Amino acid sequence: MERKSPAAAGKPNLSSRGAADGHCALSGGGAARGGSPAAGAAEPGELIRRALDFKSQGAQCYKEKKCREAIGKYHRALLELKGLLPAPEEHRGEAATATAASSAAGLTDEQRRLLESIEVDCYNSLAACLLQAELVNYERVKEYCLKVLKKEGENFKALYRSGVAFYHLGDYNKALYYLKEARSQQPADTNVVRYIQLTEMKLSRCSQREKEAL
Repeated sequence: MERKSPAAAGKPNLSSRGAADGHCALSGGGAARGGSPAAGAAEPGELIRRALDFKSQGAQCYKEKKCREAIGKYHRALLELKGLLPAPEEHRGEAATATAASSAAGLTDEQRRLLESIEVDCYNSLAACLLQAELVNYERVKEYCLKVLKKEGENFKALYRSGVAFYHLGDYNKALYYLKEARSQQPADTNVVRYIQLTEMKLSRCSQREKEAL
């Protein structure tokens, strides 16, 4: 199975909201460790401002091809927002739901939109950083992209990268689904077209093997 980053064969055109593609030396996709500032000590507006600062620093690190530092900055941005974001469904109990509802109640509509935008940007950018690694953690790429798609189901970059991740993880049916969804938005994107062709070839070979086994 291929282990090279899709960026090596051509990079998607990232918008200014996410990180710009580039080749970066990165030994792994691990998150930077660090304690989150106490959410109760700052107003939501201050937490969002700090998150924006960390996201901007992450984007600058990425432009300078410092992927490890960029990953750390994006995680710090998400940590700033942790007290404002709803808990993941699989970990959400009554207490967590009540806390999230309480936090959300203190946000203006503009703050909610900005918070969601920062979250989407950070996860998209984290996936972009991981795809620059020599050995890509495609499971983590998939995880981050699916988080984006829960918020923005038609996000082109997340659809494309989900397809790439599923392809390298060997789930060709899901890869083809996400890649075709991406193609429906940008039919002329050469990276999407290339991965659709690769995926269809893999599916054809699998189908041929199944026939030969009968």
